[in-house]
Amino acid sequence: MSVNHVGHEQPGHEDDDAILQEWFAAHGITEVECLVTDLTGILKGKIMPARKYLNGGRPRLPDSLFIQTVTGGYPDDEDSRFWNPAEQDMQLIPDVNALYLVPWAEDPTAQVIHDCYYLNGEPVELSPRYVLKRILALYAEQGWQPVVAPEAEFYLVKTNTDSDYPLEPPIGRSGRQESSRQSFSIDAVNEFDPLFEEMYDYCEAMGLDLDTLIHEEGAGQMEVNFEHGDALSLADQVVMFKRTLRETALRHGMYGTFMAKPMAYQPGSSMHIHQSLVDVESGNNLFADASGQPSTLFRHFIGGLQTYLPAAMPFFAPNVNSYRRLMRNDTSGSAPINVEWGLDNRTVGLRVPVSDAAGTRVENRLAGADSNPYLVMAASLACGYLGMMERIEPRPPVVGSAWEGGNTLPDDIGPALDALHACTPLANILGERFVKSYLAVKRAEHGEYFQVISSWEREHLLLRV
Repeated sequence: MSVNHVGHEQPGHEDDDAILQEWFAAHGITEVECLVTDLTGILKGKIMPARKYLNGGRPRLPDSLFIQTVTGGYPDDEDSRFWNPAEQDMQLIPDVNALYLVPWAEDPTAQVIHDCYYLNGEPVELSPRYVLKRILALYAEQGWQPVVAPEAEFYLVKTNTDSDYPLEPPIGRSGRQESSRQSFSIDAVNEFDPLFEEMYDYCEAMGLDLDTLIHEEGAGQMEVNFEHGDALSLADQVVMFKRTLRETALRHGMYGTFMAKPMAYQPGSSMHIHQSLVDVESGNNLFADASGQPSTLFRHFIGGLQTYLPAAMPFFAPNVNSYRRLMRNDTSGSAPINVEWGLDNRTVGLRVPVSDAAGTRVENRLAGADSNPYLVMAASLACGYLGMMERIEPRPPVVGSAWEGGNTLPDDIGPALDALHACTPLANILGERFVKSYLAVKRAEHGEYFQVISSWEREHLLLRV
C-alpha cells in the first residue's frame, strides 16, 4: 500500500498570521516558546521575543533532532543516516489551533506547537506530529473522522536526585506517606489537593479538556481522563498536560512521572485510548449499524488491531522500562498481555465498554504512559485502518479471563523492534523513512541500556558466580 504525502505546501498564510497577532495581543504575550515533539515525546524548540516572532522571525532547527535518543545521543549505525546526512534545517510553522499560555511564567508567555517543513516546502516525515496527520489524512479520504479519548496515568513521587536510589511515594498534607494501595480513594486524592487545584487552574488557563481525576491502584498513582475529540488536538493536549503536571509537581516539592513502571512492586502506568469513528457528513458513529449493533467496520477495525498491534508494540511500549509493566503478576495491576477483545472486560488488550450505539468504541489498553501520544494514536489508527481496508475479521470476543491464554505480545524491546522491522504494511502506512529512523533510534537506546550494570546484578552475581 502506498501512501501519498500530506500537507506538502507550507501553511502560515495571512489568516494564520492574523490569528497569531490577535491572540498574542489579547493575552499581552511578550515571549514565545516554539515547541516541537521529538520521537520520545520530549518537547524541543526555541524561546524568542514575541515581537520578533510575529515579525516573521520563524525559528529553524536541524532535522537531526528526530533521530536523537532519549539520552541525547544518535545512532552509530551508518545505515541509519540514510535519512539526511546533511542535517538540513527545518522551518517551524505554528499551528494556530495549538496555542497555549504558560500559566506559571512570570511574564505573559505563549507555548506554540509547530509543524516542521523543509525550506522547499516538503514536510519532515520523521516528525511524530506529521505521522499522525498522515494517518488522519487517510481517514479523511474515506469521509471518516476518528474520535479519541485518552486516559493518562502517572505517579507522584518524592524528589530523588540519586538515580541509584529507588523512588518512594510522596508525603501528603497529613504528613504521612502512602504505604498501601488506595484505588479510587477520594481521601487519598485529597492528600494532594493543593497540587491538583493548581494543576486544574493551569489546565483551565491552557484550555486543556480534562474530565475526571481518580486515584489509581499504585501508591501515589493517579489518572486523568480527557474529553473525547479530534485525535491531533488530543495528542497535543496530552503532551501539554505532561509538561504541566511535571511543572506543578515540582512547585509542590514532588516529581510527577509518566514512566511505565517507576517503582518495583507497584502497578505500571498506562495511556489508554478510546477510539470511535464517525461519518464526516452525517456525524453518525460508524462503529454501530442501523440497528445499534456493532458494525462491519467495527469488527474489521478490531481485526486490524489484533493483526498489527503486536508488530506496532515499539510505539506503545517504546522503552526498556515499558515491558516491566506488561507482565502478568500481582504488581502489574490490570496491564494487558494480549490483543484479545471483549465486552467490559479488563483482562483483554482491546476492551469494548458498555454504551449506547452513539458511544460504541474500542479502548486500546496497550500503551504505557511513557509513550509518545502522537505515535500511539497514529499507530493504533493505522492498525485499525489496515483492518478496515483489508476486511480482517477479528477473533471471537473473550468471555471471562483472557489472562489464561498467557502473554501473546513481545516481552522485551528487542523482539518488539524485530517484529516492527518485519512488518511491511506498517512501514508503508506510517512511512518507511520514519519507521527505519525510529528503529535505529530505539536500537541505539537498547544498546546504551546494556552498558549499564544494575544493582540486581551486583547484589546477586558479584560474589556468587
